[in-house]
Amino acid sequence: MAMSSDKQRLIADGFEPTYVDLEWYDGPRKGLALVDGVPHYYEGWEYDHSAEPDEYAVWPASEAAVAMEREQWAIYVRYETSDAGLEEHPGHGGINARYDELQLLLAPHRQEPEGARRLVGEVRFDDGEDRYRFDGVDHWFRWGPVK
Repeated sequence: MAMSSDKQRLIADGFEPTYVDLEWYDGPRKGLALVDGVPHYYEGWEYDHSAEPDEYAVWPASEAAVAMEREQWAIYVRYETSDAGLEEHPGHGGINARYDELQLLLAPHRQEPEGARRLVGEVRFDDGEDRYRFDGVDHWFRWGPVK
């Protein structure tokens, strides 16, 4: 499948894709995205409603964690793209046994470790029609040093 010109432009501008959203509050707060071409967890809670990019803690994700995150993400996307009601949301627990198992297995990976790097993350959205996709979400990050 050919890459859209919008995604090509994002890459040319230094943006990298986000694979998984774990928390969203007025923007991405926690998830899994590429940082310098390598999967990293990110977490940031200092959203100030300004136009300035937010600061995030970032730390590398292991290959095993990335595989589990993407598996759990696929379960979530299947829910989000279905007609299922809120009572069937896998995040409630007890709905999808594998989702619940992955939640437990991933918990330690999702905790910010001591010594996590601090970066500024600028967010842009691509032209995709769907917010939730099996290959990730509709927002990309450009990472830079904290000033």
